[in-house]
Amino acid sequence: MGTISNALGLLDHFSESQPEIGLADLRKLSGHDKATTYRYLTELVAFGMLEQDPGSKRYRLGPAVLRLANIRESVFPLRSAIQAITDRLSEATSETAHISLLQGLVLSPLAKKESPRHAARVSLSLSEMLPLHATASGLAIIAFSREDLLERAIKSPLKKYTAFTTTDAERLRADIAKTVARGFGMSDQGYEEEVFGIAVPFFDQAGHATGTAAVASPTSRMSDELAAIIKRALIVAARAITETRGGTIPEHLEEAWRRSGF
Repeated sequence: MGTISNALGLLDHFSESQPEIGLADLRKLSGHDKATTYRYLTELVAFGMLEQDPGSKRYRLGPAVLRLANIRESVFPLRSAIQAITDRLSEATSETAHISLLQGLVLSPLAKKESPRHAARVSLSLSEMLPLHATASGLAIIAFSREDLLERAIKSPLKKYTAFTTTDAERLRADIAKTVARGFGMSDQGYEEEVFGIAVPFFDQAGHATGTAAVASPTSRMSDELAAIIKRALIVAARAITETRGGTIPEHLEEAWRRSGF
């Protein structure tokens, strides 16, 4: 990775649960030495991507992040349309729905709607980065992206999140092959225990898979009947999001859905 990539990579460590981070912790999280980490932080502060609390000396996201996000949403409005689709997906399935965008080798949640009906439901933070190898969304995006995404994912560390996480490269290839055949990414407790996820990709006008629509349910509630309801609703959502992005669903994915009975 280059200098710019390494510097910007520090931003990925900030989240709702960790909004401020000190130099020592950022050094450990990033794996860089102290001098290098400090140099990156100084540059990010200079450009407004980060700011430093004068009292605690800890770093937090800066005003430039908000300015750029506002520009992106103003010029290419996406969030409001995606949120409406997410809400409908959650209502149709009575489960937690979320939409994520591909960002390097992770998925970044853009919108979510937790189950409107059940007290026992899956929760998700919008600041949470979703790994490709351990989630239904990750399997879906790899399966219908260019082959190099799978190879890059396999070369990266396959972290074990639960006892059910796939960390073997050949098993991951097999999981992707199944996803291609059925048209749905499916993960049974791969990222979080007692959570079952189902996901599908959506596409831009160039035909690239750029993100996923997903539904997560407690494993105790998952059944063949619920899975069928979720899959039908996901297809509707994927088509709607793809349309908002000026794209079309590839015929090979439509065919996979038909083979799966949808």
